[in-house]
Amino acid sequence: MADDNGGGGGSTGVIAVLVIFIIVVVLAVFAWKGGLFGGRATKINVNVAAPQPAQSQPAPRSSP
Repeated sequence: MADDNGGGGGSTGVIAVLVIFIIVVVLAVFAWKGGLFGGRATKINVNVAAPQPAQSQPAPRSSP
């Protein structure tokens, strides 16, 4: 017979490792968002200019 010390010993270790990993990831995300690793220093500068018309429009004529 196998020695059973409270049952599920192997799966308990795997679950503990997964829970610790998730906690570390969540704390790292909060630290990054808080600016500890430069999360707030990201700036995106998008300079969008309207294209110039291909041909210039003639000046409107005044009626006599």
